[in-house]
Amino acid sequence: MRYLVVLPVLVISACAGNLHPDYACWNAFDKGDFTAAAAACPDGAKQGFMASQNNLGVMYSLGQGVPRDHAEALKWFGKAATKGSLPAQNNLGLMYREGQGVARNDAEAAKWFGKAADKNYMWAQNNLGLMYSLGRGVPKDDAQALSWYRKAAEQGHAGAQFSLAQMYRDGQGGARDDAAAIQWFRRAAEQDHAGAQRDLGLMYSLGRGVEKDEAQAVSWYRRAADQGHPAAQFSLAIRYDAGLGVERDDAEAVRWLRKAAEQGNVTAQRNLGLMYRDGRGVARDQVKAHMLFDIAAAQGDRKAAKNRDTLARRIAPADISRARQLARDCAAQAYRGCF
Repeated sequence: MRYLVVLPVLVISACAGNLHPDYACWNAFDKGDFTAAAAACPDGAKQGFMASQNNLGVMYSLGQGVPRDHAEALKWFGKAATKGSLPAQNNLGLMYREGQGVARNDAEAAKWFGKAADKNYMWAQNNLGLMYSLGRGVPKDDAQALSWYRKAAEQGHAGAQFSLAQMYRDGQGGARDDAAAIQWFRRAAEQDHAGAQRDLGLMYSLGRGVEKDEAQAVSWYRRAADQGHPAAQFSLAIRYDAGLGVERDDAEAVRWLRKAAEQGNVTAQRNLGLMYRDGRGVARDQVKAHMLFDIAAAQGDRKAAKNRDTLARRIAPADISRARQLARDCAAQAYRGCF
C-alpha cells in the first residue's frame, strides 16, 4: 500500500527591485514581520500587484498579521491567479481542494493546479499528481500521477520525490523499479523528508534495490525517528529488541516504543504492553500491560485483544478494573504521558 503524505503549502510571491510598488509587502513578508506586512500588502494588492495579492491571501489564510479569514484569502488568491500568478493559482487550487472559504470543488482545484503545473510550477505539479493518484477532480490515472510527480521531483520537490519513489516501488503507473525507487527515496531522504527516510530504511532492511544492510536500515530509521515519524520509531525499536543492525538493548527498545505508542501507533502500543508484561527494558507491570493491550485492542488490534484476555486470566479483578480505567483515561488524553 502506498501512503501519501501531502501537506497543503501556501506559497508566497517574491518581487525583485527595491523600487517596485509592492516591494514593502514582499520585504516585510520575507522578514516574517507580519505586522508590517499587514500594513504594506493591502496597498500593493489594491493597486493590482499580483505578488501583494497572493501574499495578502496567504496572510488571511494563515492568520498572519490579520484575522484568519478564508473568504478573504480566496478573494485575493483569485485576483492574483486570474492575472497569472503561479503561486496564487496553486494556492487557489488548495482552497478549492480543502473547501476553505468556498465549497470543496475538486474539479476547480485540479483546474488551477493544472494552470500552474503547465507553467512548470513544482508545487502545483506535485498537487496535480496527487489529484490524479486519488482520482479527485480528474479521472484516476497512475500514469499521469507518475508523470506530474516526476516533473516536480526533478525540480527538487521532496514530497514529489517521495511519492514518485513509492510509485516505482509499488509498480503504479508503470513497471516496478526498485532501483528507481531507491534513487528517489534517497533524494527525498537527503532533504530530511521523514517518510522517505523511513521507507529507505525499509528498502535496506528488505534488500530491495540495494544490498540488504541492517546497519544502513537503522541509520535511516533513526533519522526519521528523530523527526518524530512513528512508524520509523517503531521500526527502530524492533531493531533494538532483536539486535538487528545495532546492539540489542531492551531499554532503548522501550524508549522508542513509548515514543511511537504516544503518537497512536497501535503495534507499538501492543509491543510496549509485551515489554511491561515480561519486564523487559522496564519494570514489570501487569496493570500497565493490560492497559496497553486494551488500548490497542480498542483500535482493532486482534493480537492485543488476545494478549489482554490471556493476561486477564492471571491477574486480580481489581487490577483489571484499574487497567481499564487507565486505558480510558489514556485514550482521553490522546495517549500522552500515560506509558
